[in-house]
Amino acid sequence: RRAAGGGRLSGRPWMDRWRDEGFGMRVAVRTGYCVCSIIALCLAAGAAEQDGAPLVPLPRAAQAFVETHCYDCHDDLSEEGGLDLAKTSFDLQDETAFARWVHIYDRVREGEMPPKRKPDGKAVEAFLGALAKPMMAADGARSAARGRAVLRRLNRYEYENTLRDLFYAPWLQLKDMLPEDGVAHRFNKVGSSLDVSHVQMARYIDAAESAMRQVLAADQVASTTVRYYVREQATFIKRMTYSPFNRSPERTTTPLLGHEAQPDVFEEKAPVTVGDTDPALREQEAFGVVNGNYVGNRYHFDRFEAPAGGRYRLRFKAYSYWAGPGEGDKWWKPDRASASKGRRPEPVTVYSFTPPSVMRRLGSFDAAPEPGVHTLEVHLSAGESIRPDAARLFRSRPGWRGNPLATKQGMPGVAYSWMEVEGPIPPEAPAAARQLLFGELPVGVDGAGRLEVTAKDAREDAGRLLGNFMERAYRRAPEDGEVKRFLAVIHGLLDGGAGFADAMLAGYSAVLCSPGFLYLEEGPGKLPDDALASRLSYFLWNAPPDGELRALARAGRLHRRKVLDQQAQRLLEDPKCGQFVDAFLDYWLDLRKIGLNSPDSILYPDYYLDDLLFESAELETRLFFTELLRGDLPARNLVSSNFAMLNERLALHYGVPDVEGVALRRVALPPGSPRGGLLTQASVLRITANGTTTSPVLRGVWVLERILGQASPPPPAGVPAIDPDTRGATTIREQLELHRTGPECAKCHAKIDPVGLALENFDVLGAWRDQYRGVDEAVEPVKGIGKNGHHFEFHLAQPVDSSGQLPDGRPFEDVTEMKRLLLADERQLARNLARQLVVFATGAPVRFGDRPALEKILDNASATDYGVRTLIREIVQSNLFRSK
Repeated sequence: RRAAGGGRLSGRPWMDRWRDEGFGMRVAVRTGYCVCSIIALCLAAGAAEQDGAPLVPLPRAAQAFVETHCYDCHDDLSEEGGLDLAKTSFDLQDETAFARWVHIYDRVREGEMPPKRKPDGKAVEAFLGALAKPMMAADGARSAARGRAVLRRLNRYEYENTLRDLFYAPWLQLKDMLPEDGVAHRFNKVGSSLDVSHVQMARYIDAAESAMRQVLAADQVASTTVRYYVREQATFIKRMTYSPFNRSPERTTTPLLGHEAQPDVFEEKAPVTVGDTDPALREQEAFGVVNGNYVGNRYHFDRFEAPAGGRYRLRFKAYSYWAGPGEGDKWWKPDRASASKGRRPEPVTVYSFTPPSVMRRLGSFDAAPEPGVHTLEVHLSAGESIRPDAARLFRSRPGWRGNPLATKQGMPGVAYSWMEVEGPIPPEAPAAARQLLFGELPVGVDGAGRLEVTAKDAREDAGRLLGNFMERAYRRAPEDGEVKRFLAVIHGLLDGGAGFADAMLAGYSAVLCSPGFLYLEEGPGKLPDDALASRLSYFLWNAPPDGELRALARAGRLHRRKVLDQQAQRLLEDPKCGQFVDAFLDYWLDLRKIGLNSPDSILYPDYYLDDLLFESAELETRLFFTELLRGDLPARNLVSSNFAMLNERLALHYGVPDVEGVALRRVALPPGSPRGGLLTQASVLRITANGTTTSPVLRGVWVLERILGQASPPPPAGVPAIDPDTRGATTIREQLELHRTGPECAKCHAKIDPVGLALENFDVLGAWRDQYRGVDEAVEPVKGIGKNGHHFEFHLAQPVDSSGQLPDGRPFEDVTEMKRLLLADERQLARNLARQLVVFATGAPVRFGDRPALEKILDNASATDYGVRTLIREIVQSNLFRSK
């Protein structure tokens, strides 16, 4: 090519055209190089922009390394992956060039480049040192001038929590009124991804006004205690008899008196209830069910609707019973059924219910064979009803063939007698929301049901109320100009004839959409105490600072190391820390996506529609991380722990014996159990599958990125995904071997697949398997009936092989050995967790110049073996946290 006078890409005019048109990334995908070449090209994207501009040379020591070890592949002749290091500028003021050299630095440090003829350690160390010093200086100067993060607004989780705290209304449901937030560096906390559009502004106004009107309406409702008997609920009564829709005996509700069936009531020969005429007998009346509360049933306490948003205390009288056949019957029939005491406790899940089908889990309890009263404290929104679900019982779907829990002697069931509702229970600070909005002014409702507030002097009252409100909303004292801006809105409405209440709510709504409320105000350098208070509370509570934090900030004491650590400890001990755990795990582990796929009804009918299993799996992960945080347990527990957070349903799923009841708690794992840590939890294994098949690629990428902190390159375009073999004739390992024959795939999969293959003993919901499942009409299916009442259609197919070899050559036979290999570098596990926490806490990734600070955090936490709580405390004390 040189002899022909060719240029840098002579002989490849199509590539020249793509480069000129700015399609550098596409070159990487189309040319199909190995992983290091693809990475190199990604780093080189935009290199053409430097053509014609003077190049900033590399430091001399780094230049010598590049000439010796890199030009063979990355000069103007070879240019593998489109990277010509001879024409790659070391201009560290250019953020694109800086990012490119950070990637080159990391690839060399990790030993991925150069891929052949590895240089000795001293040469690599000298090269990295030559790059690091000027790169650290450049990044430090950039941070000092601009700060680590751009200005960011509250995400929708934080917006909801902030209004909840502002109005003393933890029951507000506002998050879903707002658009989804952008995500960067895995979290919805990074300012560059949190833009504001006119759509969001309109939604903020709606959410703010809705919140204020809800809390004012709740303030007008007195607390009551009312008992709702199940024999008076239409949705239970109408399921007592057969109907065209309700032809299945398992879908009926059975009238019971204690543990005895009442066929005469079922046949309408006796009244459904004695009502108030016989209180003692009424107390024993119940309706029994032998089917979970799913689409075909939908019974709920229809005579109750929450009159207002607030905290409620629910009490249920319920018990388990055994539904047996009538005398002479071979099978159970509801009109001839016998009943007796239950043979075991039955788990019951309680949901809030808004027609037609919006449900929210509130809690659960075990209904024992003896009648008992069970209490739940919950938050409800106005209009919500209550729907109990006998969670272990089956859920018949059309065409059902039988109840998997049924025997010739009968089947288990749950009986409900009544529900008692107390509430809305007054908050700890009664009328606090009304006082925040209208002070001591009289608040009421006019004849048309409109909010009415009587002001003494409308303009004077408006100014006073607005100033107080803005100080709470802004998390700092507002400036005079800010108050005047919104006061003008209120005055304009008053002058136009609006009522005082409506004018004030409009002004408050504008405040709740303004930068002072929506944005966390952080300037470059050390954070002032009020900004530090917000950063701490939005980190550990995902909510605004409380009175104690604001008082310390006003006094100028919060920045003191001892005070800041005490406050961090206080916030970690508060129940509101659960909001941090939920939001952090929703994005770090993608728990928010757990409901995006369901187990296939044909391949996995044994837990299709099993909400108790799905909900328990998600709760396990949240409680597991909470346990690590509470006990300051070492970060290595993320990969392998000697305990799990289990209830009876999860323990059955995992094969762990001697666990009873619906409540999740810490359970020691038996010797030899493959469980323990995040990797083998049902929630993670469900998120990394598609409901039909498992993918070692998806699981491998998830573990590398989320747990080990190793970036995975994107898949090349034009390479088709593996088509899963649901017949079960081939294994995923065999399909991957064929897929990896292409050079464009092999290098990536050598890194990704081994970790994923080690998890192949776990199916789409994390149950252990030795064989895959397949569907082939020519093969006899496994015998059994699923939770949906249908016979199994799957058969056992090829055996699972979970052995493999890590890229560094270390072999493993199964997931237990693979975990042991991953634990060889506990500091890297802690480093990755700390990185994720820093992004969540500060709204910015760990930059190149931040790396020494991160290592200092790890050094300080090493005495506790990188305890999770210690890592958080050290992050709070670091300059990364205390500065923008």
